Amino acid sequence: MQRALILAAACTAGTATMIVELAAVRLLAPWFGTSLPVWTNVLVVILLGLAVGYALGGRWSRGQAPLQLSALVLAIGAVLAAALPWLAPTVAGLFMPAGATLESARPLLTWGSLAASLMLFLPPAIALGAVAPLWLETLTRAGHPGGSTNGLLACVSTLGSLVGSFACTHWFVPGFGLQATFRIAGAALLVAAGLLAWSERRRVSKGLVLLLAGAAVGAQWLEAEQPAPARGLRVLETRETEYQSARIVEDSGSGYRYLQVNEGFDSFQSVWSAREGPLGEGYYYDLFALPSWWAPPAAGSVRLLVLGAGTASAARVLDGALPAGRVVDATLVELDDQVVELGARWMDAAAPGRRWLAGHDARTALALQSESYDQIIVDAYANQIEIPPHLCSREFFELAAARLVPGGWLVLNVGGFGFEDPVVAAVAATLASACGPRILALRVPAARNVVLLARRDAELPLPGSAEFRPVESAPAELRVLAGRLELPGAWRLLGAEVGPVLTDDHNPIETLQQLALARGRSRLQERAR
Repeated sequence: MQRALILAAACTAGTATMIVELAAVRLLAPWFGTSLPVWTNVLVVILLGLAVGYALGGRWSRGQAPLQLSALVLAIGAVLAAALPWLAPTVAGLFMPAGATLESARPLLTWGSLAASLMLFLPPAIALGAVAPLWLETLTRAGHPGGSTNGLLACVSTLGSLVGSFACTHWFVPGFGLQATFRIAGAALLVAAGLLAWSERRRVSKGLVLLLAGAAVGAQWLEAEQPAPARGLRVLETRETEYQSARIVEDSGSGYRYLQVNEGFDSFQSVWSAREGPLGEGYYYDLFALPSWWAPPAAGSVRLLVLGAGTASAARVLDGALPAGRVVDATLVELDDQVVELGARWMDAAAPGRRWLAGHDARTALALQSESYDQIIVDAYANQIEIPPHLCSREFFELAAARLVPGGWLVLNVGGFGFEDPVVAAVAATLASACGPRILALRVPAARNVVLLARRDAELPLPGSAEFRPVESAPAELRVLAGRLELPGAWRLLGAEVGPVLTDDHNPIETLQQLALARGRSRLQERAR
């Protein structure tokens, strides 16, 4: 009976460990995002905690009642796990000030997330690591062979980790939310600790576990506070999806609605206004409508493919900005199907004329398309600020160009601080190497974005030329935009020589993105002097 209880507890501890590990990044996301440095810091801290726990558990196993001690340690782990959502806002707020911009917060992405991870996740990881040596010692003293017992404990713990990994990602977080996920982990650990304590039949052990059980139950009722939206914004709905925390907020002044993921920094992933068409200064989506005025397709519809569609902002802009008689025939690809549902509820994402491929990776969806398009828009980001490597390689751009009709447009939104930005330069060089010899780079007025345009088997219209200016019947916003893009420093022709060419085999885009943020922060500091 004792052996069965210990194996069950080991499986439960393995499950809880993976739940805490995978959900930890999501817990920090509203303050630090979910970029690769944040993931690395959380994983390092969890592994460090387990290592320290193994060492402590090995030392503690020399005591007289290792099983009793394991119940106590497991109960402490239950309290710490259940309290994490309540502790996170206070701890993260120490290292990431409210209202920080992306470029100013760049150093905190690494060191701030590491410090917060150490304070939040190291203690429960130590507790979860310490119990394994105590269980092994208990079973060894009971006459079970050490080698086979150690292997069996490792086996059931790993199986529990597999269950925790799958359940956390696919069931708990999207189905119940982050707070409930940590509460589930805490409750499971508490049950395991209680059963072990009762099996010892020691009054002290039972009393301690009961005391900690009360603390764990109390932690279940603590409410976590999420970062408040910026002044003037109100939250319409929030969801925990398989990939991120997503919410829709509304600006009480303009009436615009925004999709925000992970609530971090001063950015958004999609925008909506009650009127279809151009959104105005500062919104890069308006540039997506210009190619239809430079070289309208011969047919009555514009066949559009959007990779990374969010809540269909690009399609809504084109719907209200095309020449008379033109309509948008849109295929929209979005990896996060919960984002599409939010868009349908709050941002008219399910309007007629749009075919959604929700839950599909952009590159896979592109490879499976059999038709050709007049325009392909790439606006796909992962972890809030990162372009996925497989969506900015030469092979990907070659595949996209092959899906264009002759004269068709491949248009990319790239977050960057100018044409010399490391990310902009690398993506532009890669696009030119695939579709070149030159691509047109346009700085988005009043935004930190650059839009890159390539064209299949046709010339690019250059700012200042008659072809570049939309005709008088175009929306006024587009005419003003084209005029601003003709100003010195607003555009540039770029080729493969401006930066490294990214490939599927070698694509250091994450390093380039960190370098870009560092340079952006340096510019802010120089301006402040």
